[in-house]
Amino acid sequence: MTAEATGSPGSRVAHTLREEILTGRLEAGSRLTEAEIASRFGVGRGLVREAVQRLSLQGLLISRPNRGAVVAPEAPRAIRSLIVPIRRTLEVYALQLVFDELREADFAVWETILLRMRDACERRDFQAVAEADIAFHRALLERAGQPDLIVIWETLVGRIRSHFQSTQRRFPDAMEIYDEHRAILESFRGRDLAAATRLLKEKIG
Repeated sequence: MTAEATGSPGSRVAHTLREEILTGRLEAGSRLTEAEIASRFGVGRGLVREAVQRLSLQGLLISRPNRGAVVAPEAPRAIRSLIVPIRRTLEVYALQLVFDELREADFAVWETILLRMRDACERRDFQAVAEADIAFHRALLERAGQPDLIVIWETLVGRIRSHFQSTQRRFPDAMEIYDEHRAILESFRGRDLAAATRLLKEKIG
């Protein structure tokens, strides 16, 4: 779990809203008001403004003075085709940074995520699958221990967020999504950096 998710109330608000945007629970164009957010999370409007500003800087929200905020649209298709290779580069870089240091405690984090993913795949709940998918890849960035990497990664993912669900829906058998992530984790466990890099690149697209 990120420091943001367990940090200040404002950080937790930003984290939750970001997850809902990235996984499609909050769709592009959805309107959010300070009053609604404050009531939902039980925080003051100052903390809400802090969270909205943070997500606006990441391109996830568009803030409108005295009118609340709306969930930003995704990047145009031409831009999305540029973003995916950048995301791939970031994740491979993070993998190379930490690969030799991975331990059972790290594998346990991914195992927990995979349990959620398997359950979601069995139910064909693609929003829940997307949540687990994002969590799986974010865990790698978090393990690298470089906050700038996470900020850049989250911004990129936010601009191509429907990529997760649209890609997953193309699988006739949703369990194939789980199997792909399981193979990545097993390559981590097997200390096979070449295989891990290849599988990670293939999964990102």
